[in-house]
Amino acid sequence: MPEVKDWTVDYDIFDKSYVKNPFPIWDEVREKCPIASTDRWGGSFMPTRYEDLFNIARDIEHYSSRNVLVADVMPAPDQERPELSEDEQELVAQYNVGAPPITSDPPVHTWARKLLLPPFSATSVEKYVEETRELCNELIDGFIANGTADGAADYAQQIPPRVIGSMLGFPKEMSGQFTEWVRGFLELGLTDPEMRESSARSIFEFLYGQIQQRKENPGDDLISYLLKSEVDGEPVPEPHVLGTCFLMLVAGIDTTWSSIGSAIWHLAQHPEDRKKLIEKPELIDNAIEELLRAYSPVTMARYVASDTEYAGCPIPEGSKVLMNFPAANRDPRVFENPDVVDLERAKNPHIAFGVGIHRCAGSNLARMEMKVSIQEWLKRIPDYSLADPENVTWAGGQVRGPRKMPVVW
Repeated sequence: MPEVKDWTVDYDIFDKSYVKNPFPIWDEVREKCPIASTDRWGGSFMPTRYEDLFNIARDIEHYSSRNVLVADVMPAPDQERPELSEDEQELVAQYNVGAPPITSDPPVHTWARKLLLPPFSATSVEKYVEETRELCNELIDGFIANGTADGAADYAQQIPPRVIGSMLGFPKEMSGQFTEWVRGFLELGLTDPEMRESSARSIFEFLYGQIQQRKENPGDDLISYLLKSEVDGEPVPEPHVLGTCFLMLVAGIDTTWSSIGSAIWHLAQHPEDRKKLIEKPELIDNAIEELLRAYSPVTMARYVASDTEYAGCPIPEGSKVLMNFPAANRDPRVFENPDVVDLERAKNPHIAFGVGIHRCAGSNLARMEMKVSIQEWLKRIPDYSLADPENVTWAGGQVRGPRKMPVVW
C-alpha cells in the first residue's frame, strides 16, 4: 500500500511504523483531529481522545457491536470454495452466532454477559493461580540454564492458551494448536481473509466436537457450565454456547499474551522498575494497572447502526469506528505524563478493558495471569535485558503486542 501522508485522513493500522511505535502518531492525531478517518482496509473512523472513546463506547444506540473486527477484508470474488456437505453446512451456519457477548447488542448481550460473570469473578479465578504459577515455573525451567530465551514466544505466548484451555477442559498438549489458530484468525488473518476463514473453521469444528462430548459426559469446565445454564427457563441455545466458547478461546489468548509480553518487554529495559517490584512486591497490583494503561493491547470496532455525527464529524450508517482504547489511555488530558510508565501512579482510570456494557468480562483472569507471570519471572530472572531492541517484532491492528522478543541474562 502507498505510504501514509496524513494520519488524520489516511491512517493505516497495519503500517509497520504504526505497529512498532504508534504513540507519536496518536499524539499527532489527537491534537489535529478528534476523529481520524481512512479508506484503507474497508474504511473506518478512529477516535483517539479519552473522552470520545468513553462516550462512543457507551452509545450503544448508534454504535453496534455486531462486527468487532477492525478490518473488512473479504476473500477474492473469484476464489473457488469447496462444496459443503449437509453436516458441514449446518456447522457453518453455527458461525453466524458470532462471539457473544462481545458481538451482541441488547437484549441478547444482557443475559449473555451475565452468564460469564460467575466463572470469571475474582473469586472463581483464584482457583487457577497455583496452576498458572506452576506453569510459569515449568516454562522457565525449560530455558533458564540457556541464559537466553524469547520472552514472547517461549513465555508470554505459552501461558494464556494453557490457562484458558484448562478452564474449557481441553488437553494441555493442544496449546500450540490453539496459538496457531488464534494467530491465523485474529492476527495474520486480519489481512488474509482465506487464512482467517480457515482458522475460524478449524476453531469452530474443534469446539463443536468438544460440545458434543460434554453433552454426553459433562465435567467441571466452562463448556459444561454453559450447557447446564438456562435463559428464561430454557437451556442456552447450542449455537450460542459455540460462539461464546469461540470468544473465550480467541479473546482469552491473544489479548493476555500481548499484555504479558509487553510487560516483560518494558521491564527488560527498565532495571529501576524491576528493582522496585522486587524490593516492594506490594506494588504489583498497581504496577499491572499501569502496564495495562501504557501498553493496552486491544482495539475493537463498532458498526454504525444509523447515520450520526460526533464532534462535528458525520459518520454514515454502515461505517466502522475503531475503538482505540490504547490511544485513550495515553491522553494527556486525563493522565499526567502519559508516556511515562509510573508503577506507583496514583490516579489511573484506564480503559484498557473497555468501558460500558462491553467492558471485558475476563479482566480478572487477565490480571491474574499478568500478576503471576511477572512475579515468577522476576523471582527466577531478576536481571535481564533485550538481546537486540531492534530485533523485537510486534503484531498490531486488532491486538498489539510483541511476537518475537529475544532476551538475555
